[in-house]
Amino acid sequence: MDNLIDWLLNTIAVLVTALILPGVTVSSFLVALAVALVLGFLNTFVKPVLVFLTLPINILTLGLFTLAINAFIIQITSVIVPGFIVSSFWWAILFSIILAIVVNLLFRIHIRR
Repeated sequence: MDNLIDWLLNTIAVLVTALILPGVTVSSFLVALAVALVLGFLNTFVKPVLVFLTLPINILTLGLFTLAINAFIIQITSVIVPGFIVSSFWWAILFSIILAIVVNLLFRIHIRR
């Protein structure tokens, strides 16, 4: 049950973030559900591999290269999920930052209940 609630909170966060940013489009709630699912999958299985492979550059940039990895994962998600459009790499970076903030806020609200 907790996983379902987490998935729905992530979906809401994707919708809110897409409403905030003009360079990101989510065509429907079902697309947002798919985006949340694919992002969760890619963050679980692909991101650790990418972080490991780019560890030297990540150390040199003091971890800021992780933003590029997050943007790359969001770009991959926009290719996989039809109806989820990210205009550019810079919008993907901004989407990842704002999405993290919105998810954090939603989970804090959820935990307090």
